[in-house]
Amino acid sequence: MKSLEELKSIREWMHEELKIRYESEEYYQAGSAEGLENGSQYRKHVLVCGGTGCTSSGSQKIREKLEAELKRNGLENEICVIKTGCFGLCALGPIMIVYPEGAFYSMVKEEDIPEIVEEHLVKGNVVRHLLYDETVKHGEGILPLQETRFYKKQHRVALRNCGVISPEKIEEYIGTGGYEALGKVLTTMKPQDVIQIILDSGLRGRGGAGFPTGMKWKFAAANEADQKYVCCNADEGDPGAFMDRSVLEGDPHVVLEAMAIAGYAIGASQGYIYVRAEYPIAVERLTIAIGQARACGLLGKDIFGTGFDFDIELRLGAGAFVCGEETALMTSIEGNRGEPRPRPPFPALKGLFQKPTILNNVETLANIPQIILNGAQWFASMGTEKSKGTKVFALGGKVENTGLVEIPMGTTLREIVEEIGGGIPHGKKFKAAQTGGPSGGCIPAEHFDVPIDYDNLIAIGSMMGSGGLIVMDEDTCMVDIAKFFLEFTVDESCGKCTPCRVGTRRMLEILEKITNGQGTMEDLDKLEELAEHLKTGSLCALGQTAPNPVLSTLRYFRDEYISHIVDKKCPAGVCKALLSYKIDADKCKGCTLCARTCPNDAITGSVKEPHVINQDKCVKCGACMEKCRFGAIYKE
Repeated sequence: MKSLEELKSIREWMHEELKIRYESEEYYQAGSAEGLENGSQYRKHVLVCGGTGCTSSGSQKIREKLEAELKRNGLENEICVIKTGCFGLCALGPIMIVYPEGAFYSMVKEEDIPEIVEEHLVKGNVVRHLLYDETVKHGEGILPLQETRFYKKQHRVALRNCGVISPEKIEEYIGTGGYEALGKVLTTMKPQDVIQIILDSGLRGRGGAGFPTGMKWKFAAANEADQKYVCCNADEGDPGAFMDRSVLEGDPHVVLEAMAIAGYAIGASQGYIYVRAEYPIAVERLTIAIGQARACGLLGKDIFGTGFDFDIELRLGAGAFVCGEETALMTSIEGNRGEPRPRPPFPALKGLFQKPTILNNVETLANIPQIILNGAQWFASMGTEKSKGTKVFALGGKVENTGLVEIPMGTTLREIVEEIGGGIPHGKKFKAAQTGGPSGGCIPAEHFDVPIDYDNLIAIGSMMGSGGLIVMDEDTCMVDIAKFFLEFTVDESCGKCTPCRVGTRRMLEILEKITNGQGTMEDLDKLEELAEHLKTGSLCALGQTAPNPVLSTLRYFRDEYISHIVDKKCPAGVCKALLSYKIDADKCKGCTLCARTCPNDAITGSVKEPHVINQDKCVKCGACMEKCRFGAIYKE
């Protein structure tokens, strides 16, 4: 592809094909279910999720079974099967959507495929009992997926193509307006104009502290050098976070296009994507996308005949969490052990190979083409005064609807958990939410209605981070949560600086003392003192933010620490050393099931007589409580 005219030609014919998906909601409500009159060569499109979550649930076999059934019924030339990226509702996988109806089939099994093909794809009758419950309306219609609780309050920008296009076909990306922003930038804009749009949009980095993206580009552009670099941080390492992975798996070309735009803006000709080796599907689709972009002349020499050269290479991370820090990431790309470097000098002056470099994460880059096409004011109209646009969160933990959500900045935690997430299962109460991974903090119920943006989260002791959001209910021990995240940080510390290498270990030892019932009130003062040393003395953000989970839980749940220390009790009943299982003699029927279940012979008693647990022998595994059919066993 050597010209914008060729790009436009592909876009026009592919756009017509994609209407069956993008316009199906409106079309179906108008009353037809037999396909759009748009010249499509297929009567229906069947989208099967090919993201990591659904793949692990067997979506590959679902797709193979579907293709076999279509062939058996002679429908292979009428029904198009598309492997997409993540739809977002990860708890419902494997997922399949049939367009133009928009019929959303969830938790699909191989044995369901013949019925879907026979009833829906042959006879035209939607198989209602296999649909996602919320999309089933009384009467004949189907509620569009966008009207369900999970999607209703979302506004997809970074995730706009995920679950809609095939990530392995560049034509589908082009059909959605892909590479149009790059063409616009190269043919109608100067580098400083591009930077100004990003500045005016208010876009801040989505990977951590939220530094203004346009400012970072402006600094790098101002530094003269014979070579500059654009790097993409796809080394997503926070526990429970998978936002970047989903974009790479579902819309890889958006990252390539954004990096090329960034390269033009700062004067760089080479880009690197540093991606986790543990993301094999993302790596595969990035490799395919880079090959396709090169073949089409969208990467490489003289892009669109403008004289602009830009190419991208992949570098696989070896699983080190610290390589999410920008200088450690660049050190790793250079072939050295991934350890952070002192700053200044900052990467905009001396980054990769000591040349001016910008580093943005995947989600940040995924916003760039849409900002170029729709304008800075369009993006700035979303969100809050200091946090513009949308944010993708990986919603997990004790919540009904787990998965990916993209919401405007300023949405409250309550809206995310109760409305989008569907609330806490089993009627339990919300206790806290952890944002920002090991670098973040825990937000208690008292801040349930605080609008989520960069500044508000920092003010209440947490941070945005990359966007992991773990929900906790009343059965969660906050001391144990702090210990969990600190264990992770201790394991992932590179060990280069003493405050992080030694300080995190000492903090973890104190938390272990407390959860084992051996803590003292002086230990709380030591934790806070150590935390301050880490925050002020660590070389990089890993050590500087490592105390956040501890400090935030001390701030909002200090009573739980005191209970562990003074009362030798874990209020949530989680810390084993502070637990004891007991049998209520009035409820015990003497069925002996608990005694037969106990792995350590700690339960004794005669048949039809109340049983007793020997606390010295009890290993506190909880197996007896799980097996008791009369609710006679409890823990305290």
